[in-house]
Amino acid sequence: MGNNFATKVAIIVAVLLFFGYGIIGIPHSTGKGLGDSLKQSLANRIHLGLDLKGGIHLVLQVHVAEAVASSTDHDVQRLEDELQTAAVTGPKVDKPDPAHPETIVISGVTPAQNSAVRTIVDATEYNTYDVTGQPDGIVKLTMKPAAIKDLEARTLETSIETINERINQLGVSEPTVQPYGLGANEILVEMPGLSDPGQVEEAIQSTSKLAVYAVVGGPFESEQAALAANNGIIPTDAMLLHGQAMASSPDEVWLLKRASEVEGTDFRDAQAGQDLNGRPDLKFTLTTKAGERFYKYTSEHSKNSATPGQMAIVLGNTVKQVAGIDNGIHEQGEINGSFSKQEVADLSLMLRTGALPASLSYLETRTVGPSLGAASIRQGVTAAIAGMAAVMIFMLIYYKGSGINANLALLLNLIFLLGFMGWVPSAVLTLPGIAGVILTIGMGVDSNVLIFERIREEVRAGKTAAAAVKEGFGHAWITIVDTHVTTIVSAVILLILGSGPVKGFAVTLMVGLLANLFTAVYVSRLIFDWHLQGKDKSFVLSI
Repeated sequence: MGNNFATKVAIIVAVLLFFGYGIIGIPHSTGKGLGDSLKQSLANRIHLGLDLKGGIHLVLQVHVAEAVASSTDHDVQRLEDELQTAAVTGPKVDKPDPAHPETIVISGVTPAQNSAVRTIVDATEYNTYDVTGQPDGIVKLTMKPAAIKDLEARTLETSIETINERINQLGVSEPTVQPYGLGANEILVEMPGLSDPGQVEEAIQSTSKLAVYAVVGGPFESEQAALAANNGIIPTDAMLLHGQAMASSPDEVWLLKRASEVEGTDFRDAQAGQDLNGRPDLKFTLTTKAGERFYKYTSEHSKNSATPGQMAIVLGNTVKQVAGIDNGIHEQGEINGSFSKQEVADLSLMLRTGALPASLSYLETRTVGPSLGAASIRQGVTAAIAGMAAVMIFMLIYYKGSGINANLALLLNLIFLLGFMGWVPSAVLTLPGIAGVILTIGMGVDSNVLIFERIREEVRAGKTAAAAVKEGFGHAWITIVDTHVTTIVSAVILLILGSGPVKGFAVTLMVGLLANLFTAVYVSRLIFDWHLQGKDKSFVLSI
C-alpha cells in the first residue's frame, strides 16, 4: 500500500498547490503587511461580477429590419446597373411597399425583355430570393424567410462583436457582451468598474451609422415643402432626412436616394484629423470593392460630368454635410462638416472597430454603485462563513472523529473552487455565485452523509472498520455520481441560457460539484485509509 498511498498523497498535494496558486498567485508587497498583500493578491485573481464590483448594465435592441432593408436597397441598385449593362431599358426597379422591405419589384418588362431579365434575376447573386413572374410585365423578388433569418442572426452577431471591440477600447476588465435571452434581437452589456453611462453610450454610438447618399433634391424648409415639390409623393427609392449642410445652416430637409453609395461596413480605416481650415475632419480608407463602387458614382456625378450631383454625409439618420463632387474619389478621402472634435474622434473609433450593421436603442440602463457591491460581498461572505461553520460543527458533533475528515474535504472543496476562478479570468464571482458556493457546501455535506451512513450500516452489520469503509464508499459512489451529474447538467443549461449573474451561479455550482466529487470520494477515502493504517480488526472507527 505504501507506494500507492504516497502517489495519491502526491496527487492531492499537487492539485492543492495548483489551485492555491490560482487563488493568490505570487503575493506582491503592498507595504502594509502580509495580510494586506494576500488580500490584494486575492482581489487581483478573483474577478468580481457587476453586482459585486459595481458598474453599468445595459440592454440594447438591435433593429435588424434595417439590415434587411439595406441589403435589398443595394440589390435594387445592383439590378439597375445589371439591366443597364445588358441594354434592357424601360423596366423600373424599386421597393413599392415600405412595410415589406424584403420585396423588390421589376415593372415594365416587355415580352421581348423577359428572357434577359430572368437571366439576370436567376443568377447566383440573387439565390436568396424567390422570383415570380406576374401579369403586366412584373417580376417580383421576395427574400426567402431562411435568408432573412440568417441575415438577422448575422446582424445580431456582428453587432455584438462590434460593441465588444468598442468597449475593449475603454479598457474595461472582463466586460459581458452577449445575446439577451429575454427578448428577440437584444444584447446584454455589463461593464464592471464603470460608473458613467454617458461615456459608454459615446463609445457604443448606438444610433450613429455613417453613410454617404446621393442627393435627389433639396434643401427644403420642411417636410411639407419637400412633399409639395414632389407632387405630394416621395419616390419609393428615396427618403427624407433632416440636417444641416453646413455648421451655420438652419435645420433643413433633404431628399436622398434610399440606397447608400458607401456606408460604415465599407470603411477599412478612419483617423480623426483637421482640414486646411483647422476644422475637425475624418480621413478614411475604403475597402477595394467599395472604393471601385464609390469612384464610379463620384466620377459619373462630378462637376465636370454630364450629370453633376451632390452627396450627403449622414450620421445617425441626420444629414451632417452636403457637398458637390469635384472629382472622382477612389479608396481614400476626407469628410468634414458640422462635426465637433469629440464627434470626429468617436466616429473614427466606430469605423476602426467595425461599423454597426444596424442601429440600436436602449431598453434598459442601470448603474450599480460600488458601495452596494461591497455590502453584497460582506453579507454574502458572512453567510458563506456562517453556513460552513454551522455545517462543520454539525459534522463534528454527529460523526465524531470522522467529522474531521468531512470538514477537511469541505475546506479543500472551497480551495479548488476559488482556485478555478482565479485561473479562469472569464469565470467571475457574482452574488448568485456566492449562493452557488453555499449550495456546494450543502452538496458536499450530502455526499459525506451518504458515505458515512453507509459505513455506519456496515459497522452495525459486524464488519471491521476497514471493510466497512471499503463497502461504504463502494455502495455510496453510484448514488453520489448520479445526484451530482444531474445537478451538473442543470448547471450547464443555466450556463448556456442564463445571463451574467445566473451564469455566475451556474459556474460556481458546476465547478463546486466537480470538486466535491474529488474531495468527498478520493480525498476523504485517502484520509480514512491513512487513519486505518496499522490498525487491527478490533479497531473501532469514530463515526
